[in-house]
Amino acid sequence: MINPYRPSPVRIEAIVTETEDRNLKTFKLVFLRSEDEAAFQYIPGQFAELSVAGQGEVPIGIASSPTEKGYLLFTVNRVGKVTTHLHNMKAGEIMGVRGPLGNWYPWDEMKGKNVVIIGGGFAFTTLRSSIVYMLHSENRSRFGDITVVYGARNPGLLLYKDELVAWEQRDDITMHITVDATDDPDWKYNVGFVPAVTKEKAPGSENAFAIVCGPPIMIKFTLPVLAELGFPPERIITSLEMRMKCGIGMCGRCNIGPEYVCKDGPVFSMAKLSTLPGEY
Repeated sequence: MINPYRPSPVRIEAIVTETEDRNLKTFKLVFLRSEDEAAFQYIPGQFAELSVAGQGEVPIGIASSPTEKGYLLFTVNRVGKVTTHLHNMKAGEIMGVRGPLGNWYPWDEMKGKNVVIIGGGFAFTTLRSSIVYMLHSENRSRFGDITVVYGARNPGLLLYKDELVAWEQRDDITMHITVDATDDPDWKYNVGFVPAVTKEKAPGSENAFAIVCGPPIMIKFTLPVLAELGFPPERIITSLEMRMKCGIGMCGRCNIGPEYVCKDGPVFSMAKLSTLPGEY
């Protein structure tokens, strides 16, 4: 019987500092055992527990796509004991990964549909996974138009900058990058909060799903915009990643009413969330 609490050993292959404040780093992890890699079959939207011996573990959304073979990507915000220790680790060191955990975005339901992705801050991790997954040559024909609205407080806090530029240059995805404010005279993208840019730039809701992830305040003010655009609650998808704890619904610290975010989520439609105690 597999022990659900036992992490698989992985090696830190590379570390990328994503933001100017150095509080967000992306870790490229490689499994030490081929059988662990084969068993780690995930779908965009899921998360995993990153563990460091003697320090603890922390739940983090998977930033890589299953179409990217041979490694996993996790973008970690330095906010506590475990994440601070992770930020101080170096390439070549060994740590653990437990997962994959939770559910995923409703990819089967989104077949043949347009997809509007709305992200803010460091919650863009599983959205990066989703974009890479949809743009893969084997998957792109399964979806209609792909539109992305992604924002941060300032240009220095945007994640995956090189990929943002590469996506913007493609003709099979529409990118709308924004920042709350900037004094950079060379800034060529939008300036404004994500909800306002979504209202201005996002397409209509016909034959479309919207996936929205970001700070709770961003989501709170984006939801009315999506409703105004005509998205019904069952086609607005979000992720309650900030509520994840043990990953398997045993500790009881992630529940919202009868639902356990670690096990029944973290992905929920707004139709489902409307039946639970309020989050937004």
